[in-house]
Amino acid sequence: MNAACKKWIDEKLKKLHSIESYCIGESTETLAKQLGISPAEILKLNFNENLFMPRAKLIELMKEVAEKCDLRIYPQEEEYKLREKLSDYLKTPKENIVVGNASDELIDRIARFFLDKGESAVSVMPTFPVFKYCAKRQGAEYVTVPLLDNFGLDMERLLSTFSSKTRILYLCSPNNPTGNQFSMNEVETLAKKLPGIAILDEAYAEYADYSMVSHIGEFENLIILRTFSKAFGLAALRLGYAVTSPRLAKTLSDKTPLPFPVSAFTLNMGQKLLENVEVMKKAVEELKSERGKLIRKLDEIKGIEAFDSKANFVLFNVHKAPDEVYQSLLKRGLLIKKLGKILHLDNCLRTTVGLPHMNARLLEALREISR
Repeated sequence: MNAACKKWIDEKLKKLHSIESYCIGESTETLAKQLGISPAEILKLNFNENLFMPRAKLIELMKEVAEKCDLRIYPQEEEYKLREKLSDYLKTPKENIVVGNASDELIDRIARFFLDKGESAVSVMPTFPVFKYCAKRQGAEYVTVPLLDNFGLDMERLLSTFSSKTRILYLCSPNNPTGNQFSMNEVETLAKKLPGIAILDEAYAEYADYSMVSHIGEFENLIILRTFSKAFGLAALRLGYAVTSPRLAKTLSDKTPLPFPVSAFTLNMGQKLLENVEVMKKAVEELKSERGKLIRKLDEIKGIEAFDSKANFVLFNVHKAPDEVYQSLLKRGLLIKKLGKILHLDNCLRTTVGLPHMNARLLEALREISR
C-alpha cells in the first residue's frame, strides 16, 4: 500500500469512528463472567423484549416454518404473502406496506433516500436514538426539541424548527424511553405543516391506546413504522414494516433496499405469527395487566417515582444516583437500562415489564436498595 492510500484509509477510518452509533452493551454471558454467576441467573430487562410471548409456542411455529422453508432458495413470494397478511391485520391495502429487516433498517432506508448533506432532520429529546445516527451519517443537521415536563410535545418550538431545509421529522409514539403516546391531533398537525417526510415510529402500538395506521390515506408524507420485535416477540429474527402512501411504499420497496433484505425464514415466520395472532393479543393483554401492577408497586417504594406507560416498559426516577442503583441491581443479577438525567428528572432508569416472578424479584431488590 502506498503512502497516499494509507493516508486516505487512515483519514476515512478516523472520520467513521467519530460517528455516533448504537451501543447494545454487554451480553448476559459477559456480565455473568464478570459477576461470577451463571448466565441463567441474570434477569434481562433492559431491551423492551416481550417475555410474555410463550417460548414453547414460538418454537412450535418455528418448527412448522422450518419444515416448509427451503434454505437453499432465495426468497420468492414470501414478502408478497406477508404483505397480504399484514393488510388483513392492519385493515389497510397491501400497496401501502413496505417490509424491512426490522424497523431500524427501514429508518436507515428512509434517511438515505430523503436526507442529503446540508438539509435538516427534526426530532424530540429524549427519544429512540437510531434515527439520529442515520441522519448524521447523511451529513444532515439533527435538530432536537425537548419534550415538556409532562413528556408531551412542545408544539410551538417544534413548528418553529421547520424550514425549507427540513426534510424529515421523527417521532416515536409511544415514545422510548418515556412510555407516553403523543396526541393524534398534534401528530396530524405536525405532519400537515411539515415540508418533508414525517416518520411516526409505532414500535409499541399494540400496547398503546391507538394507532394512526387507519389514517394513513389522509397523508402523502407520513410513514408509520411497525415491528414484529415487540408485541410479536420476534426480536431475534429482525422483521419490521412501514405503512405509507402507495407512491412512497413502491419507492421504498423497489429503489432503496439491497436484494433480498429479509430472509425467507423470517418472512415465513411473520406469516405464521399473523395466522396465530390471538397468541400475541393474549400476551399483550397479560403484559398490560402486569404493567399496571408494576407501576403501582414501584410507586409504593420510598424514593421511587414511576411514570405511566403505553409501552412494554416503565420509566422511573430514583432518589439515589442512577449508577449506584444500576450497579446494585447488577450485583443481584438484574439488568435494566440506566438513563440518568431526562428533562427535569435527574436519576432515571427504565425496565422491561417482565413476567410476574421477574417483576417481584426486581421490586424486592429495589426495596432493599432504597432503604
